[in-house]
Amino acid sequence: MDFKRFFPFGPNRPPRVALVRLQGAIGVTRPGAQGLSDAALAPLLERAFRRGKPAAVALLVNSPGGSPVQSSLIAGRIRRLAEETRLPVHAFVEDVAASGGYWLACAADDIWADATSVVGSIGVISAGFGLDGLIARHGIERRVHTAGGSKSFLDPFRPEKPEDVERLNRLLEDMHVSFKDHVSARRIGRLKEGADLFTGEIWTGRQAIEVGLVDGLAHAVPKLKQLYGDKVRFIPYGPRQSFLRRFGAGFGADAASAMIEAAEERALWARFGL
Repeated sequence: MDFKRFFPFGPNRPPRVALVRLQGAIGVTRPGAQGLSDAALAPLLERAFRRGKPAAVALLVNSPGGSPVQSSLIAGRIRRLAEETRLPVHAFVEDVAASGGYWLACAADDIWADATSVVGSIGVISAGFGLDGLIARHGIERRVHTAGGSKSFLDPFRPEKPEDVERLNRLLEDMHVSFKDHVSARRIGRLKEGADLFTGEIWTGRQAIEVGLVDGLAHAVPKLKQLYGDKVRFIPYGPRQSFLRRFGAGFGADAASAMIEAAEERALWARFGL
């Protein structure tokens, strides 16, 4: 890619690169929580691409994944803005860009990682608990009334039904197709031929180069200086935290919700040893 044509500045104005931090699990979160969703990122991304005539946008990705829908929406927004502004987009993987995190990284024109970054996990997962045995031991009776035979689909308080599992697998497979199509389209000509990259396996940054999931090993600042010159200016963008979030405050149901949300996100990170 010829980056010189993207420089809209004169000789006395150094190029500007917007640094957008995409940190955390992906999904719709409660108000004030720190998470990645299309609604929360929309104004931030608009500013990053349009404010001050940047030469490029760099995505600093550190995410274990999350909602496939939100991953698709965020990545789609990044691509629309890149095409409207005709700006190059670079992704830099920090600890992990796995599952939905890699979906976001693929919205960039090129992907760079640390040698020890964790990359990949191109798959879809659904996890839950079966509590029917627990409530039976305590003499608790589950009462469910529905209009529509599928409304109690995969009820965790009832024994798992084979037809429910089959239906869930169909849903997961269809989501997986969308993920594979996105990666294949964005990494066209760069993925290693014959390699089965869509099993949910993960790679280190160094290994990911060999299979074409990343373009090389690099950290954001030195690589961007190499591309845009030593005088490049970095303009950081990141989600703002609410007053209560910054000071760790929470009350009642909101505090309980925050604890559950934190436990779920902790489980996502733990899958990658982080």
